[in-house]
Amino acid sequence: MKTYTKETLIEALVNIRDRGWIETQRKNNDGGVGNTLEDLLGIEENNLPIPNAAEWELKAQKKDTTSLITLFHMEPSPRAYKFVPLILLPEFGWAHQAAGQRYEKSEKSFRQTINAANYSNRGFIIKVDRNERKILVDFDCRHIESDAHSEWIKLVSQKILSPKPYWGFDDLYHKAGTKLHNCFFVLAESKIINGLLHFHYQDIYMLKKFDLEKFIDAIDKGRIYVDFDARTGHNHGTKFRLKRDALISLYEEVKKI
Repeated sequence: MKTYTKETLIEALVNIRDRGWIETQRKNNDGGVGNTLEDLLGIEENNLPIPNAAEWELKAQKKDTTSLITLFHMEPSPRAYKFVPLILLPEFGWAHQAAGQRYEKSEKSFRQTINAANYSNRGFIIKVDRNERKILVDFDCRHIESDAHSEWIKLVSQKILSPKPYWGFDDLYHKAGTKLHNCFFVLAESKIINGLLHFHYQDIYMLKKFDLEKFIDAIDKGRIYVDFDARTGHNHGTKFRLKRDALISLYEEVKKI
């Protein structure tokens, strides 16, 4: 793996930008833009090897996508409960769309993205408890869209989510503060050339000093989402995600290269 200083990394990113259209190294998906950039830089995953400096993260996104950016994976507490596979999925899950086809007939799904601004159509919401210093998941069957989930609502209408899964502020601070303290964020145009997906890496941002208070405020305002993605056979992990403008706003120092 190559080793960079901040200066040589900026130089490498500018050189990639100046190359113009570059054929994707991966499949035609939103993640391909980041994977291709990592390949071009000669690094693994998105942790940048910059010795003698605070940790840096590398993130990239296509300009024309509306996909959310994943900040990190983190399962809710108390961890011993294994909330997603042992409570949310069996007690509040619904029939997987491929149940009886790709999977067993009994296969359930608990896959949804929720925030603190509005209840999801299945009655879930994020709540910020500043007194207890927790981010909680709450459920209220009165907010279920009954027309869309007429069968499922019969199964959960009498259920109460207790105890509530949560993330403590301190745990979130540790996770976000160590993983996202500094970040290089690159935006790319994309287009098909001769039947193959190509990227042109254009906008390069250097983001410094992740602000933990801004992070909690963004959760409270519904700008950060919690994404559950589990089925009976596998929990793909619980993610904290957000839109690109929200990412940039979480840092004290923003510099466009």
